[in-house]
Amino acid sequence: MSRNMGLSSGDKLGPYEIQAPLGAGGMGEVYRASDPQLRREVAIKVLPASFSRDPDRLRRFEQEARAAAALNHPNILAVYQFGMHEGCPYLVSELLEGSTLREQLLRGPMPVRKAVDYGAQAAHGLAAAHEKGIVHRDLKPENLFLTKDGRIKILDFGLAKLIENPRASDPGAVTLTEGTEPGVVLGTVGYMSPEQVRGQSAEDRSDIFALGAILYEMLTGKRAFHKPTSAETMSAILNEEPPVISQIVPAVPPALQRVVQRCVEKSPAQRFHSASDLAFGLEALSDTGSAPGGAFVAVKSKIGWAWISGLIVVMAIIAVLAVWLARPPAIPVVEAITQLTNDGEPKTGQLLTDGARVYLNEGVSGSLRIAQVSVSGGDTVPLPTQLVSPQIQAITKDGSALLALIGKSVSPRESMWSVALPAGTARRLGEMEVTDASFFPDNHILYTSLSEIYAAESDGSNPRKLAEVSHLNAWFPAVSPNGNRIVFGTFPLTSFAYGPTFEAASDGAGLHEILRGGKGGLPSDICCAKWTPDGKYFIFQARSQGRWDLWVLPEQGNFLRAPATPIRLTNGPLSYSAPIVSRDGKQVFALGSKERGELVRYDAKSAEFVPFLVGVSAFDPTFSRDGKWVAYLSYPDHTLWRSRPDGSDRLQLTYPPSIVLDPRISPDGTRVGYSTPESIAYIVSINGGTPQKVSDNVQSLNWSPDSNLVTVAAIVPGRGYGEKNSSEALIIDLRNGSVSVVPDSVGKVGPWFVEQEKLVAATEDQTKFLLFDLNTGKWSGLAESPDSFPVWEPSLDGKYLYCTTAGADPKAVRIRIADHSIETITSLKNLRFVDDFFEQMQIGVAPDNSPLFTRDVGTQEVYALQVKWP
Repeated sequence: MSRNMGLSSGDKLGPYEIQAPLGAGGMGEVYRASDPQLRREVAIKVLPASFSRDPDRLRRFEQEARAAAALNHPNILAVYQFGMHEGCPYLVSELLEGSTLREQLLRGPMPVRKAVDYGAQAAHGLAAAHEKGIVHRDLKPENLFLTKDGRIKILDFGLAKLIENPRASDPGAVTLTEGTEPGVVLGTVGYMSPEQVRGQSAEDRSDIFALGAILYEMLTGKRAFHKPTSAETMSAILNEEPPVISQIVPAVPPALQRVVQRCVEKSPAQRFHSASDLAFGLEALSDTGSAPGGAFVAVKSKIGWAWISGLIVVMAIIAVLAVWLARPPAIPVVEAITQLTNDGEPKTGQLLTDGARVYLNEGVSGSLRIAQVSVSGGDTVPLPTQLVSPQIQAITKDGSALLALIGKSVSPRESMWSVALPAGTARRLGEMEVTDASFFPDNHILYTSLSEIYAAESDGSNPRKLAEVSHLNAWFPAVSPNGNRIVFGTFPLTSFAYGPTFEAASDGAGLHEILRGGKGGLPSDICCAKWTPDGKYFIFQARSQGRWDLWVLPEQGNFLRAPATPIRLTNGPLSYSAPIVSRDGKQVFALGSKERGELVRYDAKSAEFVPFLVGVSAFDPTFSRDGKWVAYLSYPDHTLWRSRPDGSDRLQLTYPPSIVLDPRISPDGTRVGYSTPESIAYIVSINGGTPQKVSDNVQSLNWSPDSNLVTVAAIVPGRGYGEKNSSEALIIDLRNGSVSVVPDSVGKVGPWFVEQEKLVAATEDQTKFLLFDLNTGKWSGLAESPDSFPVWEPSLDGKYLYCTTAGADPKAVRIRIADHSIETITSLKNLRFVDDFFEQMQIGVAPDNSPLFTRDVGTQEVYALQVKWP
């Protein structure tokens, strides 16, 4: 035989006679052969000599042999012998007749009954392997074989890992450990678990993730994680959820969808505890058994027919009740999704509907406008109004007017206005400043003002306090369809994270919590709950790893059932927000966003914005003083990365679910400081590792030029966001941990170092910049604007302050600190900034002193989701 060209019919391989090639299998070629001693046909996998000279490939092939030979289960390929022939290792196994699951899937999705059966068989096979301490690590449709009699066989344990301490007590269990270098990614893209993508150790639940992805594909005919490139696919595994199965195949039972979703959870701890549990769950879904007939034959001779009949009735009732209690409740399902707008304009804030039209805000912060579109889709038409940057909040029950808020982008409290429809004429409602507002059915107003909730007449008069949530700010108020109850969300005073959602009677009585992020299977951030028109559900949005999905919560639990639990309505691939249910209850209108930010540098010579860090969706860049390192946040998930300015030597420094804000590299380029939505400051090495906490209840960490000191904005307890005395500046010496307060810094934004002995800060309304001299302890003026400076950043050399102005024609300017002169760099009117929850605009300064911005290159459009309610 020729070891380079493969084997031919009639060739000998040890005692076996080759009959025909069967094709490739894992790392080797597979042949049909005859076993003359036992007079049976077998399959032989041969590793070519060129591969056998590779120690790693040979080791893995031998590992497959040992792993497979240790297993004896009807759902695992039986291995008979491992041998060598003329330098070629080979593996002898049972001969299977049928096809791989991949070949079956080429025909499209499978019936639910078959998918459940095949999935349960595969789970049983994995359970047997896991009990022997063996993890497959490369499960995929190509490695599942469907025999002609309908049996699933697991193939190719070539990537199997033998665990040191298997759970089985069987003294014959394999205990050999095969090491894997940390950080080495093994497996097949598309079916790898998140921990495998990260190069971490793969355990039992990594196989469960892969089987969940295969189940998804069997049910839908589509791969759960499939992108144009391997890198994008791996990113999707880490950061995205597969589309909801019911959106592709509506007939799949909700219970089965939940089984698949649990398999492909990002965290191993949230998946099934074991493959045995998964097999049990799948078999329970297909269990249609009933009690055997004749159960009462022996009783007939002892008791009368009346007793028999009564007993039968009682048992029937118990059986029906048991089945009803065990059956999962019906849940809302998205049946179809339709895109209503397609104008490419940025969209933000609330959606409102009068039954015929959907009203929305277009534009960016500071220059918003009201637009409208038909509920059936079409052109987006502006609603003319004289208001400057109105933010729509609610619509009257008869559709005659919108409620809008007007205020500066840096202010948390704004004035309320009524905008008549369709004319757009506006009038102010009351004189109070509010944080958010909505309408009662009779057009009375429900509004929030920091931690307090109020009601007022329809014209804004006679405000009366309903409730208060101490140590929280109240936002996103809504009223039940019958006007009897209210609901609102919250923010903690000292963080950017969302707080719990509360419900109360319309007079404020009976205030109680109904939702909290991180509980009941919810992500940590939840927002904007409101009732469906029939009052049976709350609909809200929840954020996970940079993407919003829509969820619903039944208003109360069903009789004899456990308390109501949240139900996911969407699962990507778009980020859905601002949900509002149509007047007839059949549709949910929402903003569907594909979020991506392009970092651009303003080039003064060409007067153009040119891409920077091409191909990376980046946000909030920061540079070391020598210009050799850049750190930035990936957008929209706010994960911290560092690289060289040309994009090389890229390293991830933080991981989800952590969210990073305001990253700053130390001038010496060795560390990166940042804060979190929970107002905790951290420092992490530029080379990675565990972040070290600096302080609680602080934001906006910044470095001194010598990298020994940091400034932070400390939250003053007991004040609401935006109130006076809300923060003060601290200087922390990282060498000894000593903390000092910057005099007269209460209510100032910042301050940041521009020199070792000089700080820069903004007033709380951000209309003025001030300098503080650490030697004299005095503040002095630097510059001011009639509107405000929303964002700003000192240059690396400390000579300039780069900032943006607000208003209808925002500009990028720089202020020379030495002489306080202001120079306009360029207009930003036509630059579309990302609409990020934490920062709607940002500015960075490159080593060559050119400003950097993140341009929004994603999409935000209005979608209608057709929902089937129980």
